[in-house]
Amino acid sequence: MLLVQIKQPDNSRRIGVLENDNQSIRLIEGYITTYALAQAAIANKTSLRNLASGALGETLVDYATVAGQGRLLAPLDHTDDAHCFVTGTGLTHLGSADGRDAMHKKVNDSETLTDSMKMFRMGLDGGKPAADALGVQPEWFYKGDGSIVRVSGEALTMPHFALDGGEEPEIAGLYLIGADGSPYRLGYAIGNEFSDHVTERQNYLYLAHSKLRQCALGPALLLGELPSHVEGMSRILDTGGAVRWEKPFLSGEDNMSHTVANLEYHHFKYPLFCRPGDVHVHFFGTATLSCVDGIVVAAGETFEIDVAAFGPPLRNQLAVEKLTRPVIHSL
Repeated sequence: MLLVQIKQPDNSRRIGVLENDNQSIRLIEGYITTYALAQAAIANKTSLRNLASGALGETLVDYATVAGQGRLLAPLDHTDDAHCFVTGTGLTHLGSADGRDAMHKKVNDSETLTDSMKMFRMGLDGGKPAADALGVQPEWFYKGDGSIVRVSGEALTMPHFALDGGEEPEIAGLYLIGADGSPYRLGYAIGNEFSDHVTERQNYLYLAHSKLRQCALGPALLLGELPSHVEGMSRILDTGGAVRWEKPFLSGEDNMSHTVANLEYHHFKYPLFCRPGDVHVHFFGTATLSCVDGIVVAAGETFEIDVAAFGPPLRNQLAVEKLTRPVIHSL
């Protein structure tokens, strides 16, 4: 089941379920946000799927019309952006078969390992622990709060000081913290984690700077478990809409060096991230980047991330922020 949040023409909010090969949205009655639906599911000790199925109404709206009018919303949000954490983990994916062979050759040469390769090998060795055992912790980063999340059709804007605006096609877990402080995973969405790879490559200690960027999410929330094998396509479209670069990408635990449970544990082990009522968007990483192939995305070009299991593609045009500088006041 694929759940979407939309705005009606009068700006009121609704949620619904994609039907008819993602051409239609059947509206849910009694709940106007994913957040409210999830709170009710927790209170009633039922699943989102069961609650949504039982609340489906008769009204159908056209997905293409909603998307074309800019009325899509992120599949999960919070009324207060400060109560939505956007975070992620890296060095979690094995990559393609050819890249995997090259990667293993590198990780077995202990004298030339970079810190990144050491972290990757730690994941290979201990990222998929036996049941009830603790695995090695992954690389982790903070991206921002709910204010940085963009939806399909919105621009992704790189700061004026950025050296690069590059895509990262990923799957994100979406979570709500219950009243007792327990994290509840609502489902998964495709996302563009969007980073500055040139800044990061200058020095790995610049990773934190490179990640403080906008990101895109959606358009749909996949309810239930993540398939063990996820296959999608990442594309760069030029200003005329033609494909300038494309490459398949893989995700799901079959293609990862960590289990989702291990990534979740090492995020939610911190009490800060278990505050009742908060929302979390947590990106799981990728192994496919256009910058690796020498692609520099220009303003006006479009990122497209397409995974059939997650519904319609995620599309965002690249924009560049105008030169700004904060004014620091002394009190």
